[in-house]
Amino acid sequence: MSNQLALIKKDTVDVVAAKVKEFQERGELHFPANYSPENAMKSAWLILQSTVDRNKRPALEVCTRDSVANALLDMVIQGLNPAKKQCYFVVFGNQLICMRSYFGTMAVTKRVTGAKEINANVIYEGDEVEYEIKNARIVNLVHKQKFGNINKDKIIGAYATIVMPDGEAYYEVMTMDEIRKAWSKSQMWGKDQNSERKGSTHDEFRQEMAKKTVINRACKKFVNSSDDSSLVISHFNRQDEVIEEAEAEEEIKKNANREVIDIDYEEVPEDPQQIDGQQQQPEEREEEHHEQLTLDATGTEGPGF
Repeated sequence: MSNQLALIKKDTVDVVAAKVKEFQERGELHFPANYSPENAMKSAWLILQSTVDRNKRPALEVCTRDSVANALLDMVIQGLNPAKKQCYFVVFGNQLICMRSYFGTMAVTKRVTGAKEINANVIYEGDEVEYEIKNARIVNLVHKQKFGNINKDKIIGAYATIVMPDGEAYYEVMTMDEIRKAWSKSQMWGKDQNSERKGSTHDEFRQEMAKKTVINRACKKFVNSSDDSSLVISHFNRQDEVIEEAEAEEEIKKNANREVIDIDYEEVPEDPQQIDGQQQQPEEREEEHHEQLTLDATGTEGPGF
């Protein structure tokens, strides 16, 4: 097993490290002063060795090496570190995906836009919230809250504020219906579920989950409205696309060949080696081969390297 892990590491971690160095040398990628891609990948590799899929199978055994490499590349280019809870790894079928936490989303937003602060709060029944709308943007938001209004069962909305270095604030406001609709996209949310399941994370920590949701929406809109077209934004937006593709592929596999078709059939001869009087040939063993990794990164000159 140790030899197999060493081979996977060579074909993923080492390849990604070389690609990142290439981006840096071409001036396409710059990291914050306090970020070490080497340390981030070391942390990720340790975490990956204990990551499993929903059937408790090791991720490094079931996931393609391409997907492992691309998950690591997404992590590093965005400047994320799993040891700081900025991202985590999730298995969808045979695909490994690097998922940003809301801490990671805030970190990327600050890096790309130069935002000084990112905060969020929930709105309860009885709270007073006033704001103006200028040029289709919310400005001058004022929220007055009484302590007695705080009740997770009476949340009617939430908002996030992104403060720029010059003091200008960008606001995002969501109603509770909009927040629940966003939650419904989560794998942890049942298809026929209309509200938070009793005892679930969305139920027990409803205030914090609402804050995370509105922060994620605010950051995504703000990042995508920036003039930066760098590698960072490309990989920031890639997560949703990869998840959709992986979920669709997993759904297709799950539902494949489930239709029962009533057809006539012929009995198979008792001798398993004899079919229609012809001798079956033993299956030929496929020769092992080393596949070249394909990294989904802007700036590559071809599908592989």
